[in-house]
Amino acid sequence: MSLNDALVTPEGLRERLFKAGYIADEDLASLVWMGLKLERPLLLEGAAGVGKTAIAGACACALGRPLLRLQCYEGLDLSQAVYEWNYSRQLLEIRLAEAGHGDRAGLRDNLFSEAFLLERPLLQAIRSPEPCVLLIDEIDRADEAFEAFLLEMLSEFQVTVPEIGTLTARSKPLVILTSNGTRDLSDALRRRCLFHFVDFPTLAREIQIVRTLVPEANSRLVEQAVAFVQRLRRDDLQKVPGVAETLDWVRVLFHLGLGELPEDPQQLLPTLAALLKTRNDRWQVTAERIGKLIDGPRIAQDVGVAGALK
Repeated sequence: MSLNDALVTPEGLRERLFKAGYIADEDLASLVWMGLKLERPLLLEGAAGVGKTAIAGACACALGRPLLRLQCYEGLDLSQAVYEWNYSRQLLEIRLAEAGHGDRAGLRDNLFSEAFLLERPLLQAIRSPEPCVLLIDEIDRADEAFEAFLLEMLSEFQVTVPEIGTLTARSKPLVILTSNGTRDLSDALRRRCLFHFVDFPTLAREIQIVRTLVPEANSRLVEQAVAFVQRLRRDDLQKVPGVAETLDWVRVLFHLGLGELPEDPQQLLPTLAALLKTRNDRWQVTAERIGKLIDGPRIAQDVGVAGALK
């Protein structure tokens, strides 16, 4: 299937994402398809570890586009996210002009031109000759002032540089913003985006994800391990294990030569380093607790999806 054919329908795009290693559900595939058709940013919200960031890389692979990433954090400013001036080159230009090797009369206008502009991810994305995928990761960690600055770019695909003027887009990127919900985002930002809440996958879908990305693992091991993690997520944990942790854990179990979860919970205690990421969680999940999670109803009876897993 060609790329143009794939973009005709959400299902075609979903197949391309699957080939890129991302198993998207119908709603998420439809969201990406709408974002491409309407040229609107996508806002993905959900708990850490549900696969929000990974969708950007899969989209870049599926669409054959470069991926640009901006990791947000408190204190992020324009010089790191949008642009800054190449001060060393400007200083060199000044010294050349003073030595009589440049145009001193037009020096000021020349210094503040695009030739001396260092593009950061946001400006690179809209000035790229070819469309790209722009990931603005964890926008909820950035300050509200930076969030307000984004509004112009998200709505008009342009950036205003006071010394130059407005730089408009050469191409329109697929913009994907992710949020873990650590703070409320503004209504103005939300209105400019198509929204989707990314939840933890269902048991059947997570099994499909693990089978696809860890094909070497025994099918029974995958089913039991995913069922275990799904039950573990119901516990009162500080950091609930995400899909990435499930994948790591199954890989660890595979490299230990296991074809299924062992009867002795003590064997699994050292492997929990792949699942549990805080001291309290590690202390809480004892061998006794592991045994209860393993001894729960086996996968088909646990959720009634035996037919869906075939």
